[in-house]
Amino acid sequence: MIAHLTRSSWIRAGITVVILWYLVARIDMRAAAAALLQLDLAAAAVVLALIAIDRSLMILRWLLLLRASGTAVAAKSAVWIYLVSSFVGSALPAGVGADVVRAYTLGQRTADTSEAIASVTIDRVMGLLSMVFMGIVGIALWAGRVDPGFRQLAFVTTVLAVAGTVGLFWGDRLLRTVLPPGWHDSRHGRRALRLADALARYRGRRRTLAPVFALSIGVQVLRIVQAYVLGRGVGIDVGFLYYLVFMPVGMIVLLLPISISGFGLPQGVIVWLLQPQGVPEANAFALSMLIVLSSLAGNVPGALLYLRARQRVQ
Repeated sequence: MIAHLTRSSWIRAGITVVILWYLVARIDMRAAAAALLQLDLAAAAVVLALIAIDRSLMILRWLLLLRASGTAVAAKSAVWIYLVSSFVGSALPAGVGADVVRAYTLGQRTADTSEAIASVTIDRVMGLLSMVFMGIVGIALWAGRVDPGFRQLAFVTTVLAVAGTVGLFWGDRLLRTVLPPGWHDSRHGRRALRLADALARYRGRRRTLAPVFALSIGVQVLRIVQAYVLGRGVGIDVGFLYYLVFMPVGMIVLLLPISISGFGLPQGVIVWLLQPQGVPEANAFALSMLIVLSSLAGNVPGALLYLRARQRVQ
């Protein structure tokens, strides 16, 4: 039922519209626009440079996974797939859409679809784990000033993230245990087992997973710095440490497949998370919009490559 709802463009569009309508009705949009106009060109240039660096790290992270799996794809082709899938997927459920396009495109160009899906899955898992890690770091540094309920939520999220990761790496054994023997040779059973085996092979690739996780941490740090620069640019006087607390939550929400291009719920969550710091809702909304727009700006190279490929076909 939930999967059906997230796949429905109409439902996701409805959720986005309802949340944005609520925020627009609640927040002074003139003040929000004025805050947006405060952002100077120097801050925008710094953020664009940081976006270029974090995109490069994300591509490098995926390339390391591909090389470890032995996937036969040229680096240039992998870069093209990553950038174009990020652009095409921006119109699909946030985060998940780009991953689906990337896995499908890679699967079309290589002989092993299971390894293609596994590389994208592990790439996403490492990204999510790094978000959780940065959130824990932020809460530890913010210490007693974090609401107890928020600390409990962070603890539960960490446990679920670690359990989910362990489940992926040992999913081959789990699946063979719970899957009825008669299903092992069925078409869907074989596909599921091949994928589980491809994911499980990363258990023995620790020398790859370590740098991949380190790159993921670097990406999250860059994104937090981007938000901090944008926040200062729209008049938000909040210390950098608090960005370590709320940005990982905002980034995880941004990836949930219940919005269109990341609009809607992320804005509401960021406005809510900045309220305890006394940030005016107009400024918080302006920051939330800039965070989403900066993410979309990172898809411009993919858009250009996509349009160029379309022109060649025509």
